[in-house]
Amino acid sequence: MHPLLHPRNAHLLPLALLLAACGSSRPVGSDWPDTSGFSDGTHHWYDIRDEEQVIVPLPNQRQYPPDSVVRIADNIVLFQKSNGGWPKNYDMMAILTEAQKVRVQAAADDPTTTFDNGATHSHVAYLAQAYHRTGNPRYGTACRRGIEFILSAQYPGGGWPQFFPDTSGYRKYITFNDGAMVGVLTVLRDIAQNAPQYLFVDSLLRIRAREALESGVACVLRCQVLQGDSLTGWCQQYDQRTLAPRWARSFEPAALASMESADVILFLLTLDTSSPAIERAVHAAGRWLERVALRGIRVETTKAPPVTYQYHKTASDRVVIQDAGAPRIWPRFYELETGRPLFCNRDGTPVYSLAEVDRERRTGYAWYTYEPEKALAALSSRTHKKKRP
Repeated sequence: MHPLLHPRNAHLLPLALLLAACGSSRPVGSDWPDTSGFSDGTHHWYDIRDEEQVIVPLPNQRQYPPDSVVRIADNIVLFQKSNGGWPKNYDMMAILTEAQKVRVQAAADDPTTTFDNGATHSHVAYLAQAYHRTGNPRYGTACRRGIEFILSAQYPGGGWPQFFPDTSGYRKYITFNDGAMVGVLTVLRDIAQNAPQYLFVDSLLRIRAREALESGVACVLRCQVLQGDSLTGWCQQYDQRTLAPRWARSFEPAALASMESADVILFLLTLDTSSPAIERAVHAAGRWLERVALRGIRVETTKAPPVTYQYHKTASDRVVIQDAGAPRIWPRFYELETGRPLFCNRDGTPVYSLAEVDRERRTGYAWYTYEPEKALAALSSRTHKKKRP
């Protein structure tokens, strides 16, 4: 996949163009399990260097097509760690060599399990669908182990860390970044709401999943940032004890996050029972997104001299262009104290424009996004339905 077409690079293309270019990993009407949850990890395996990877892609590494359910599910079982979770940044659709499989198996006891970049929750979701389709008991067993891992990683206050059991540094913080919290809660929601692919889950495990979901949703609502008398959006990560916003990586400040806020809104709108607190939260977050959207600019990718950085290569650069006809767009971060669009360099220095970000981070991180449009459209649709007689 070309990096520009990766779903998490939606900030590079207007939404309609992105959807036309990317299509879907699950064609309309197909009955095989959805592989879209693996796209972020796949992108990182092929395009970004990660020192924790036990295998790296071969030149022209081949992939199974999406309808190869058994082969993909076998890969997922292969990558599952002894503790029931999964590592991040591998391609679950890769046709692995025997040598690659041996190295993956040899690392089964490494505690590099995480919810980052789609890991674990996407694997559990796929295995549930694969078991529902094939009846292979291996997939059901692996799925249950993954659910148990999710439940064991939840904090008493309802949130989930980015990594578990390794909670060193920022890995311990409750993480909304890259859909970690929302991904886990989506799995638990589907179990609690008796989605067909989870009907094999026993009643006790289902009760525990429902309780974890309720605790997790309560945590989400507590994490929504209150500025003055107004609720706004959500940050990428929070202290697991105090729920105060926290920095993660040096270029990921404690700031309001537009992409993550949009993801939270979309998730909360899917819950069976919408409480007054949830209604208040989603509509307040929607008003905040409407208020902070930028108009009259777009991000353009330009050719530039090839350069190799520590974690990625690039032959392009990104610049903000004035364009009166451009669709509205959202910076990824907004400063908590001022509400200003916020950017960061890898050394942790905050800046206030993309031009001030070093090229390494300009080309290696998604600083703008169109994702909130989906959340605002869903909110608008919900409001119109409620107004119908």
